[in-house]
Amino acid sequence: MRIAILDKERCKPRNCGTECIKYCPKVRSGDETVVMGEDGKPVISEELCVGCGICIKKCPAKAIMIIGLPDKLEGQLTHRYGDNGFALYGLPIPSTGRVSGILGPNGVGKSTAVKILSGQMMPNLGSKTTTWDDVYKFFSGSELQDYLKRVSGKSIKTSQKPQYVDLIPKAFKGKVSQLLKRADERGMLDSMAADLDLTNILDREISDLSGGELQRVAIAACIMRDAGFYFFDEVTPYLDIFQRIKVAKIIKKMGEEKNVMVVEHDLAILDLLADMVHVAYGEPGGYGVITHPKGVRVGINEYLKGYLPEENIRIRPQPIEFDVKAPKEQKDVEKLIDFGSFSKTFEKFRLDVKGGQLRKREVVGIVGPNGIGKSTFAKLLAGVMDPDAGKLDFKVKISYKPQYIKTDIDMSVRMFLRSISPKFDTSYVRTEILLPLQIERLMDCNVNDLSGGELQRVAIAACIGREADIYILDEPSAHLDVEQRTLATKVIKRFAENNDVTVMVIDHDIYMIDLLADRLLVFDGEPGVSGEVHGPFEMREGMNRFLSSLDITFRRDEETRRPRVNKPESNLDREQKKIGEYYYLPQTE
Repeated sequence: MRIAILDKERCKPRNCGTECIKYCPKVRSGDETVVMGEDGKPVISEELCVGCGICIKKCPAKAIMIIGLPDKLEGQLTHRYGDNGFALYGLPIPSTGRVSGILGPNGVGKSTAVKILSGQMMPNLGSKTTTWDDVYKFFSGSELQDYLKRVSGKSIKTSQKPQYVDLIPKAFKGKVSQLLKRADERGMLDSMAADLDLTNILDREISDLSGGELQRVAIAACIMRDAGFYFFDEVTPYLDIFQRIKVAKIIKKMGEEKNVMVVEHDLAILDLLADMVHVAYGEPGGYGVITHPKGVRVGINEYLKGYLPEENIRIRPQPIEFDVKAPKEQKDVEKLIDFGSFSKTFEKFRLDVKGGQLRKREVVGIVGPNGIGKSTFAKLLAGVMDPDAGKLDFKVKISYKPQYIKTDIDMSVRMFLRSISPKFDTSYVRTEILLPLQIERLMDCNVNDLSGGELQRVAIAACIGREADIYILDEPSAHLDVEQRTLATKVIKRFAENNDVTVMVIDHDIYMIDLLADRLLVFDGEPGVSGEVHGPFEMREGMNRFLSSLDITFRRDEETRRPRVNKPESNLDREQKKIGEYYYLPQTE
């Protein structure tokens, strides 16, 4: 079975010679395999196409995909966006009494599935003449048949938390309390404000909130609506690990009596809050397949391995692997700088740094709650501000990627990266940065038109593309799917090793820190009041110090060696806390 996909946003027939028509061998032999449609864009006949791939190579805009699909997907098409449009196969199944997760890369139809489940659109089964009766017949005998009948009959109400919470201030003007009172259909404003630490910001304007505050407000608003189906699209971006675990527990408890579905790329949190997962796979922008539900551990492990035994399909050439052991001490690595103790005092906040050493060719993970001074520390190192006590007498260049990426750059990605450094035109940068970060297809797109994940990858490339001694990336995992996080991790680690530089990564995704970091800087204190910087420590010492402040323990999964959060008060949790090993028991490494 074969489908043809045309990205109509990339396709610009006026700027090319319609190479897809001109060079198609079937067109040359007289068939109408590729014709110009009513909208001025080409239409590819999937019945006549032989899959030679010439149109793919000849298209200057790289707007065509010809994809071979397993024959068993024939007759399972759930929705298609018109001729040569994205195709979705399968739907996740909402289930009362347990939290359902959806795990998969960006661009394979997770949002489309949710729009169908929430009643925003009817699954067209690939036909322009589909009716709801056709849909009921298609899903007859499954749990989805009854659910979709209720959706189409408007007897089920849905509540959704959007993915990009930074867009909320554009849609709502006013105070936090006004937004939450409007959403509070279950009479739980006070309890939810307390649970999500929103009490102190209720009188603030929505436009003045940070990303983490917006995220918690959006989660609260979603939960407080009286609905039959709740959907959370990425609950972790901008939240620190403390807040992530708190949100996971709230959603987990909510799922005991409600239909709850979550899309999440932080696997430690998904593992903690979900009872089962649907694995989504496919070609981003081309097609997506959503599997039947799997146990959360089985689903995550199969996704990481890249092979789904039940479906008998390989979704990735190589598995995502985790180091069997925490990175070893690197005694022979050349140091970059030594820094002594120093401090910085503001009107309502004080940061104290104990001093330490940064080495070349290493990645230092930075962990700690939000509002604890991590960005202030970066600015002090960079010389953007001076300490009040102590002295920083070294001169190092720092390249910094901020946590919140805001841009009004009206130029192409290619021109933007060239404006940062001419080396973006070199084959080395193309091979080591642009291709692994999947930026090649974005080079001719306008920066203002990029999605959150696309903008994040461009920002990572821009940061490590500058000439510097220390590179600091603040939450590079935000809006990236699991595979993109893995690719970004490899790029960052290889960049540090090959260029005699130090990379510092601030992130709350324990999986990414575990894959990436050689050592850890640990921030603790009282957020918004005082912060202390300790380290860098070797991984075991640093993670034990950090996880003990969270009061959680980790173990390695027996199959994939990935980090997993132990259930509170389980035998293993109590055993590890008793001996002070919060990271992993040494024998599991």
